[in-house]
Amino acid sequence: MATISDPHLAMVRPVMPRTPQGCEECLRERSPWVHLRLCLTCGHVGCCDSSPRKHARWHAGSVGHPIVQSFQPGEDWRWCYVHEAMV
Repeated sequence: MATISDPHLAMVRPVMPRTPQGCEECLRERSPWVHLRLCLTCGHVGCCDSSPRKHARWHAGSVGHPIVQSFQPGEDWRWCYVHEAMV
């Protein structure tokens, strides 16, 4: 999949994961997740679209932070939820 130049990349900041042990909401709700995504604007850790609750997408839409990076070991790709594309 090709990456695109995305104006939302201007929102990327150096962040520290707020909950490095897992999805912030799933930990609170005791819900399972599949994979994790790190918000590159604020450090929110959310679960992916394959997870039951899709908290990373929910976070992007509710607070307007569209760029995430995989929070899986060995992965460093980034995704824009607005453009539905790798960035």
